[in-house]
Amino acid sequence: MNLSESWRFALRGVSANKTRSALTTLGIIIGVASVIILVAVGTGSAKAVEDSISSLGSNTMTVTPTGTQGGGIAGGGGLAGIASLFGGGGAAKTDTGTKTRNPTLTMEDARALTDTTAAPDVIGVAPVVSGQNIVATYEGASHSVPTFSGSTPAYLGINNDTISAGTAFTDADYESHRRVVLLGSTVAEQLVGQDTTALVGQSVSFNGKAFTVVGILGEKGSTGPLDNDDRVIAPATAVQDTLTGYEDLSSISVKASSSDTTASAQDQVTAILDGRHNTTAATRDFSVFNSATILSAATSSNDTFTVLLGAVAAISLLVGGIGVMNIMLVTVTERTREIGIRKAIGAGKGDIVTQFLLEAVILSLLGGVVGVVLGLIGSQFTIVGVVPIVAPYSVVLAFAVALATGLFFGLYPASRAASLRPIDALRYE
Repeated sequence: MNLSESWRFALRGVSANKTRSALTTLGIIIGVASVIILVAVGTGSAKAVEDSISSLGSNTMTVTPTGTQGGGIAGGGGLAGIASLFGGGGAAKTDTGTKTRNPTLTMEDARALTDTTAAPDVIGVAPVVSGQNIVATYEGASHSVPTFSGSTPAYLGINNDTISAGTAFTDADYESHRRVVLLGSTVAEQLVGQDTTALVGQSVSFNGKAFTVVGILGEKGSTGPLDNDDRVIAPATAVQDTLTGYEDLSSISVKASSSDTTASAQDQVTAILDGRHNTTAATRDFSVFNSATILSAATSSNDTFTVLLGAVAAISLLVGGIGVMNIMLVTVTERTREIGIRKAIGAGKGDIVTQFLLEAVILSLLGGVVGVVLGLIGSQFTIVGVVPIVAPYSVVLAFAVALATGLFFGLYPASRAASLRPIDALRYE
C-alpha cells in the first residue's frame, strides 16, 4: 500500500469519530498555545525590564546602604532609607566603642562624591529621600503613592526624566524649601482623570501637607506589574520638612561623564565612600550598582523565568501526548477485526504501522496548527501588566514538539496493532 492510500485510511480513521478526535487534540492545542503565550510573556517582561533600565542611561549608578558592617566611628544616625540632604546636616559623630556602624548614607557622603578631584569621571550626584505610606488627596479624590522621592533638580537629568506639562522644580525651589511637586501621569490621572494638565498650578495634599504641582512627568510605562508612572518627585528639603524628617539617605544617584567612564566612576565612588566609612571590600556597608550590572542581573533572572514558564507549558504538551496514545490504544482495540481483515487480504506489518502512526500524527498536526493560531491570538493581549512579545523560536519549537509527540506516543499503539495475528484479530468480538 502506497503512502497516499495510508493517508486516506488515516484520515478516514480520524474522521470516523469527530468528537473523540477533537477532544484528543485539545491537550495538544492547550500545550502549544501555552508554550507560545507563556514564552511571549517572559520575553515581553524581559524587554520591559531592559527598556526600563536602559531608559536610565548606560552611565548611571545607584548607591544604596546594605547590611551592618564593621567600620570604625558611627556618623549620621537615623533610619536607613531616609536622607539628610544638601543643606540638611547630619547627626554628631559618636564613638560606639565596638567599632561598628549602622549602614547609612548621609548628606556628607553625597557632597563628597561631587569632588571633581577625587571623582573626575562623576558629573552628577543626586541624594534621594523616600517618603513611606504617602497618600495624595485632591478635591475629594485620593491615591496611595507607592514611590515618593525627594531629591535635587539634578535627579531628573540623571534618571532621564522629562516634563510633559508645566516645568521642573529648580535649585531655588530646593534652597528655599518650597513645597512643589512633579506628578507621575498615573498619580495625576487618579486624582483628576485624563486631563492631567489641569493639575498644574493646583495644590495637592500628601499626608495632609499641601504641595503645589508645578509639572507632570513624562510617561515611562510599566515594567511588568510595576508602574513607573505611579510616582511623585519633590525637592528633598521640602520632603524632609514635612514628611520624612532629617535623617539618612535612601540612596544616591550618580551619573558618569560617559558610558566609557562608568566603570572608573564606579571605582571612584567606591573609593570615596570606603574612605569615609572606614570599610573595605569585605566590610562594605553600601553597594554601588551601575545600569549595566542591573541589566545583566535582570536579563539573567528573566531568562530563568522564561525557561520556567516554557517548562510549565511543555508539561501540557506531555499530557496531550499521553492523551493521543490513550485514544490510539482505544482505537486499536475497537478496530481489531478491521486489522485482522486487512492482514488477511495481504496488508503487511509496515502498512498497519504507517496507518495508525499517521492517525496519531494527524491528530497532533491539527492540534499544533490550532494551538499556534490561538497562541498568536492570545499573545496580542496584555497579561498581568506585561505586553507579550512572540518569540519565533517558541512557535517553531512548540509545533515541532507537537508533531514529535504524535510520532512518539503513536508509535506504541501502531506497533501493537501491527503485531496482532490475523487469526486472533478475526476472532475478536
